[in-house]
Amino acid sequence: MSTSASLTETPSLPHGYRKPRWYRATFYNALILGICNFLAPGIWGAMNSLGAGGQQTPHLVNAANSLTFCLMVLSCFFSSALVNIIGIKAVLIIGTMGFAPYAAGLYTNNRYGTEWFVLLGAALCGLSAGLFWMAEAAIALAYPEPHNQGRFLGFWLTFRVMGQLIGGAINLGLNAKEGHAGKVSYTVYIVFIALQCVAPVAGLLLTPPKKVERTDGRPVKLEIQGSTAKELIATAKLFLTREYLLIIPLIAQAVYSEAVMFTYLSLWFSVRARALGSFASAIVALTGGNILGWFLDSKSIKLKIRARGAFAFIMITQAGWWIWALILTTRFKRTSPTFDWVDDGFASAFTLFLLLVLGFQLQYLYLYFVVGHLARTPEEVVRIAGLLRGTESAAQAVSYGLSSINSFATVGGSAVNFGLWGVALVPAWIVVRDIGGRLGDRREERERQIEHEVKAVEGHRGAHETSAEERSSSDEKVAV
Repeated sequence: MSTSASLTETPSLPHGYRKPRWYRATFYNALILGICNFLAPGIWGAMNSLGAGGQQTPHLVNAANSLTFCLMVLSCFFSSALVNIIGIKAVLIIGTMGFAPYAAGLYTNNRYGTEWFVLLGAALCGLSAGLFWMAEAAIALAYPEPHNQGRFLGFWLTFRVMGQLIGGAINLGLNAKEGHAGKVSYTVYIVFIALQCVAPVAGLLLTPPKKVERTDGRPVKLEIQGSTAKELIATAKLFLTREYLLIIPLIAQAVYSEAVMFTYLSLWFSVRARALGSFASAIVALTGGNILGWFLDSKSIKLKIRARGAFAFIMITQAGWWIWALILTTRFKRTSPTFDWVDDGFASAFTLFLLLVLGFQLQYLYLYFVVGHLARTPEEVVRIAGLLRGTESAAQAVSYGLSSINSFATVGGSAVNFGLWGVALVPAWIVVRDIGGRLGDRREERERQIEHEVKAVEGHRGAHETSAEERSSSDEKVAV
């Protein structure tokens, strides 16, 4: 984007504007949010990207993940009410605390064969992760300037896949000689647990919304006012709106694939090939996600063209990848291979996994773009973030639950995901075609609403102070 274009797209700076201090700037907060994401769900993703959490068979871990996502549905729904009580930053910090017990459960199962701790860790993770997912989504939607939204999302989600990248690198180094099926070394989990314990500390470094300083000079409003009961009712009403109901299938088909692709990796690849998959897929996802973020921010292209173009590209490529997945998994169910990187057929099977991970990352980022253009008010940003993550969790609970059944783990998962893709196509298009059209640019409208509210408050305060000064001057004259 050229300098002149940038100047025309950026709103005029308010009176009294000063350059943001680095520790209050949106880029700094994107960095802190990204670090929290890396240390909590990023490391969780690293474990799952090894295939079945690094275990030899996927069934126990898939059942545990299903439990996690079931509980996340509940915690996501009540998360906006908790923001009303303790604020968004505190909710984010609490949300990071349940990930380490999940890793500890996998460690004890890997080393000692303990199963109950896997389920306990999954439950604790579900109760806290729903809070974290809502809080980070709301922050990612509300903190950045409108013209930096896509890049902020791409940068933030980069850290999520960095968990995969680093986790894969660690595991690849420890298991490079394991060219057969099996489970990863338990030493990997010790590193993961230590990293996840640092996440709450990182959350303390986040700037509260009222103190964020943006390059456009506009304030950030990310709070909920009113009673808890009213907030829950408002959240339920938002869920039942036409636009949100229409994008539920789009959300479901996008995130359902996580269990499918990681189960695919665990079933058909050797230990070191799984480690390579974790590492390589992170690079692919990181690159693709940031390119999409740049495209969605491109002001030289109309908003409705960006929304429709990204949607068309993502959905068309997804169709091709699911057809490919059905062909390969049907063949693998019959032949039961265990691919190592020196085997014939490895390249085709492995490339499919990389493309599925890329598709997941692109859809994930695009979902934030879409819901960011559905919320009308700052309060709705918090609510729709909770609803988005709750809907994701429900779809993933079903996905991981079905993937714990052998028949679904092999072929059924790909078939169900392809079916969900077909169901999502038309309803999602009905919403996407209105972004930049009938719906306008709700993100920019929200920003202007906040700016007008702040100016109104400042004007009222200024008038009050002027009146007070006049009364004081009048009293002095009377006294004289």
